Amino acid sequence: MKDILERRAAILRGIRDFFHERRFVEVETPVRIAAPAPEEHIDCPECALGGFLRASPELQMKKLLAIGMDRIFQIGPCFREGERGSRHSPEFTMLEWYRRGAGSADIAADLCALMGEISGERMSPRTIKVREAYRKFAGWDPWEGEWHQDRFDYDMATKIEPAIAEMGGGVFLSGYPPQAASLAKVADGTAERWEFYLNGMELANAFTELCDAAEQRRRFELSRERRRALGEADYPIDEEFLALLPSVGSAAGAALGVDRLVMALVGATDIDDVRISR
Repeated sequence: MKDILERRAAILRGIRDFFHERRFVEVETPVRIAAPAPEEHIDCPECALGGFLRASPELQMKKLLAIGMDRIFQIGPCFREGERGSRHSPEFTMLEWYRRGAGSADIAADLCALMGEISGERMSPRTIKVREAYRKFAGWDPWEGEWHQDRFDYDMATKIEPAIAEMGGGVFLSGYPPQAASLAKVADGTAERWEFYLNGMELANAFTELCDAAEQRRRFELSRERRRALGEADYPIDEEFLALLPSVGSAAGAALGVDRLVMALVGATDIDDVRISR
């Protein structure tokens, strides 16, 4: 554990150096928040002091874009209830970064450069479209007919991700159905979202950000309805976020699991092997 924690510290220094060299500003936003993004199956623990422990700093970081910050990043703790396994922990460390005036392709370029710097190896991932992956490995097209969230999620876990693992190396899974990207911009019927896998393990998730407040409100309300139907907590809407959102203009950002990144770089197989968990 001592060796791994020292390697983890070096990786964190490398991440910070990477972003500082590219004129990003490191920020800190609240860990305890009043209104998490209401996404299905992502549950934030309630806090005894009121509010919730964040699952992501996304909404708070986009508020900073709205007041004029252009390039920002943050490394810090996040929390999700009901997530425990070799790659999941109820408390984990997240890296998020955002750029005004950028798209998801720009963020993908950031990721490749970051991975190259901290691993010492050039990163040249392959890109697979979600629609192509489902047609080839799951035998159906998520864009055709009625939307089936449960089927989409089940086939992702049991068919798409195992196929990606067999490919090895770095893989971008790109272009999601609109129903599978509640905070992403949609163009030509496809959400501008990608996920990045390294040797079969998902490390990062990125969007070209949706900056239309009316559309974002509609999606939040739809997600709240689905959460209520599933018996999940009904989070209030962050009205400040929606009021500021149009001021962002355009932006893109990514979330990367630091613990999983360390796992990949040190060859660990369990998330508890790369963080102090108790």
